[in-house]
Amino acid sequence: MSNFEKAADGAKMDFSQDMSYTDYLGLDPILNAQHPLSDAHDEMLFIIQHQTSELWMRLALHELEAARRAMQSGELPTAFKMLTRVARIFEQLNSAWDVLRTMTPSEYTAFRPSLGNSSGFQSHQYRLIEFLLGNRNQALMKLHKHRAAAFARLEAELAQPSLYQVAISLLCTRFGHAPLAGDPGQSDWTADTAVQDLWQRVYEDPRAHWDLYELAEKLVDLEDYFRRWRFNHVTTVERIIGFKRGTGGTAGVAYLRKMLEVELFPELWNVRGAL
Repeated sequence: MSNFEKAADGAKMDFSQDMSYTDYLGLDPILNAQHPLSDAHDEMLFIIQHQTSELWMRLALHELEAARRAMQSGELPTAFKMLTRVARIFEQLNSAWDVLRTMTPSEYTAFRPSLGNSSGFQSHQYRLIEFLLGNRNQALMKLHKHRAAAFARLEAELAQPSLYQVAISLLCTRFGHAPLAGDPGQSDWTADTAVQDLWQRVYEDPRAHWDLYELAEKLVDLEDYFRRWRFNHVTTVERIIGFKRGTGGTAGVAYLRKMLEVELFPELWNVRGAL
């Protein structure tokens, strides 16, 4: 008997009547969902990079939605675990850019026409993540009008307070302050000095407000990784296509650089300079 056979001794080998690893994970549709439209070798890399990113974003949404529910129920330790996981999901998404950057401009050019007008800019899951975190640009909703289920989910998200609005509500309640989080769906949220002042009270006495102090740091950690993901996206696009327009019609690198200026939790960053 070989060493392998000894190691596998006792392992189940017949799955004709039982659920296997492939069955449980639904691997057949996943592994057969790659359909390159050209003969270019690197198109497979491009497809899998984006498909796996969408899977990670699906998990991020699962965790963020649960974290918001936990915060609304006052279960902050539960929310902390989920927010930490989302930050690590974005670390994983960051690493994926390193693989995509092995593709050269010449290699991408070989299959770029196959993309037509499709673009990551059209990802409804990415838009949901931004909406859930608080960056709610409703003008972008029209991108998803042609997909009823995605559009409905985005509409449903806009009817709820964002994760950050929930955090601000907790902050206001702690200090007996009138609500400052604004209305669900608003897309013009800018830094509010009153909100910053309340966060400053938390940071000036963390022992007295440890749960809110930890919540603030979890949110900053999450945005830190999210910003890195955006930055690596810009760098990757510039490295591969330079300053050409994106396939979806955006200004490409210029548009992505503008997105780097967007702050999800502005008061949490501004308060650092006030301490």
